[in-house]
Amino acid sequence: MASEPSSRLRIVAFSGNTHRPSRAWNLAELVAQRLQSLIDADITHLDVLDAGPGLGAAHLRGQLDSQALAVIEAIEQADVLVVTSPVYKGSYTGLFKHVFDFVDINALTGRPVILSATGGGQRHALVVEHQLRPLFGFFSALTIPTAIYADDSSFEDGQLIDAGVLARVDLATAQCAALLRSGVAARPTAPRSTSATGKVVPIKG
Repeated sequence: MASEPSSRLRIVAFSGNTHRPSRAWNLAELVAQRLQSLIDADITHLDVLDAGPGLGAAHLRGQLDSQALAVIEAIEQADVLVVTSPVYKGSYTGLFKHVFDFVDINALTGRPVILSATGGGQRHALVVEHQLRPLFGFFSALTIPTAIYADDSSFEDGQLIDAGVLARVDLATAQCAALLRSGVAARPTAPRSTSATGKVVPIKG
């Protein structure tokens, strides 16, 4: 007899850090844990390192090795995403974007996404609005209204301590939890066709 699918939601926290320890990793972990305290969910935390060297070597989805493909598929099958990237030259990291270049164009439709980023100073604060939000808008994801940005001064020994940023974490996770409870957010369906075709749909301007 087939078992019933789990009612527990799947939070996938994906951070674009290329080394550990990392402030971006710590921020994503904190946001995911705060959200988990509000909903019945399991957390999977992944970063660029989890995808391995096969990620950068691939030009098409069909060229991804099993390690990199597992990261892509985990993102596609998440009930809610927490995404964080370090800011590099005014944007998310290149490998962070490379991961989402392989995500199926329809996989994140109607999926809640909490946006966050870390950077060296406040001059990068709008990266969450000018870079991350348009990226997930392309996927027709439901980006949470409150985004989170933390600079170097927001951390002490790698942990977020800034009261204002912590308040935004609480607000963003509360908004996300309310959205999930409303039933408006879509849950993942069957595996996407790109796994079979190995094709990536380009973003056209």
